[in-house]
Amino acid sequence: MKKPLLGLAMMPEADFVSAILPLLQTQSVDVLEWSFDTLYDVEEPEWLSGLLDFYSDNSRLLGHGVYYSLFDARWMERQEIWLKKLKEEVKRRKYNHITEHFGFMNTENFHQGVPLPVPLLPKTLQIGKDRLSRLQDAVEIPVGVENLAFSFSMDDVKEQGEFLDRLVEDIDGFLILDLHNIYCQSCNFKVDMMEIINLYPLEKVNEIHLSGGSWQESAYGKKPVRRDTHDDRIPEEILNLLPEVLIQCHPEYVIIERLGHTLNTEVAKQIFFDDFNRVKKILELSDYPVGEEKIWNRQNTVHSKPVEDLLLYAEQTELTRLLFDGNTTESIKNRDFHYFKPESWDEEMITTAQQIIKKWNPY
Repeated sequence: MKKPLLGLAMMPEADFVSAILPLLQTQSVDVLEWSFDTLYDVEEPEWLSGLLDFYSDNSRLLGHGVYYSLFDARWMERQEIWLKKLKEEVKRRKYNHITEHFGFMNTENFHQGVPLPVPLLPKTLQIGKDRLSRLQDAVEIPVGVENLAFSFSMDDVKEQGEFLDRLVEDIDGFLILDLHNIYCQSCNFKVDMMEIINLYPLEKVNEIHLSGGSWQESAYGKKPVRRDTHDDRIPEEILNLLPEVLIQCHPEYVIIERLGHTLNTEVAKQIFFDDFNRVKKILELSDYPVGEEKIWNRQNTVHSKPVEDLLLYAEQTELTRLLFDGNTTESIKNRDFHYFKPESWDEEMITTAQQIIKKWNPY
């Protein structure tokens, strides 16, 4: 196996590129990952286009979607438009692969926030597979899905590995294993990180994400909630675990994520460089077992009408509205849904979802 390529999640802020300039100048950034849909309706700055084109021309560019929303239970014009723009984007630039997040986040007027999990059920799996195969049909390159940081309950944590495994099987897809997302689940539900990681189909992991985050004070006087905010150093627990994860997964790419506007002090930049160099050293010192290269087998699918479930859509919309309106955790837990089981949800995580949705949808 080859040593994984080390890269960065590219941010559109000029501050970000000025901060990472020393790494670019020394050709330390093997690969860039670009969230192509964050600027779908905005003209790219010239410097950003030039940088992305350079990595594209050298077959070192990855695409990472944010707003497709794999588990929206209604097929919307918004998703049609998203896929149309994606087709244009992959014609414009050469991406090695395209990825999206697990979960749903777009219902009615709520277009930003945290992707929320859905339970593993025949209908939810069918919807996810349908959406993912439509994404795959839009491109001629491998497609993958990233695990979620946010969970309402321990059930969400336990079943996500199996869910992702079954979700990508029809398209011969792969996984991004985001270790900080695992760290969040580990902290918030008091489970060992490796115990969670071992629930995932590690042979399908082709990319690893590394980032930092923040602590949110408990609303109930308990242990603080760990949030995936991409605004601080990579936790030591993750870096200590990385060599073992690399051996088990042998991914092709390792990507460090950091929000562009958070590299605004010399101290923040130095922490970022320290993290980058630490990860680079871990990659150089790790052993990579000799094995077969992963070969993608393109699957052809014939699509009819998009799979929909209006009851699930109504529940997704209502849940998002309940969270946005700041209903009490007790009233949400007592809500009688068909698909969701809020009675088993952690109160702390309900409050966290309320805060995130309110932050991203202030009006």
